Amino acid sequence: MDALSHLASFALVAGLLTVVPGPDTAIVLRAALVRGNRHGFATALGIGAGTLVWGAAAAAGVSAVLTTSQVAYTSLRVVGACYLLWLGYGLLRAAWVNRYTEVDVDAEAASADGGKAASGLWSAWGRGVLTSLTNPKVGVFYMAMIPQFIPSGAPHLAFGILLALVHDIEGMVWFAAIILGANSLRARLRRPRFRRALDASTGTVIAGFGVTLAAADN
Repeated sequence: MDALSHLASFALVAGLLTVVPGPDTAIVLRAALVRGNRHGFATALGIGAGTLVWGAAAAAGVSAVLTTSQVAYTSLRVVGACYLLWLGYGLLRAAWVNRYTEVDVDAEAASADGGKAASGLWSAWGRGVLTSLTNPKVGVFYMAMIPQFIPSGAPHLAFGILLALVHDIEGMVWFAAIILGANSLRARLRRPRFRRALDASTGTVIAGFGVTLAAADN
């Protein structure tokens, strides 16, 4: 099996993983709906950056710790669960406490072109990175799959990063479809009831992933 065949086989497996709903999809969708395309793509790029880190770690053997050390895996799982629960709580609290108005939504959308745009984009990117890096399932998947798709004689670190990059490209295509598709719903954000429902549903989904991760045995 040559390098191209290894890449194609991995792309098929990773593509199936990409379209499975998870916390990454939830936060990208909300960022696109609430803050617009640039924040959606910034969040997606952050998730991609985290994926590259996992790919490099798996290729270098660092993430082997997750499969050999129950303590390490459990620690990362708890951290990841706490992070998702914290994100979910913030959204649920906003849905319960905030007073959404048409002016609020318009101002938030317009702020993407104001002085806070850069910091907002970096914040969205960082949220994506943390969501990826605190998900031990990604590390275990990479540790289990990447070594199997590295051709004999190929440099492990370089080829592992290449495989992760393939996964990133697939992820960006998927997220781009989600972000661009969300444009048709943005006009509805002028309705406070829709914005409240969005925050409540997204917060519930993310918190649900946090509870599932916390309760998982492996």
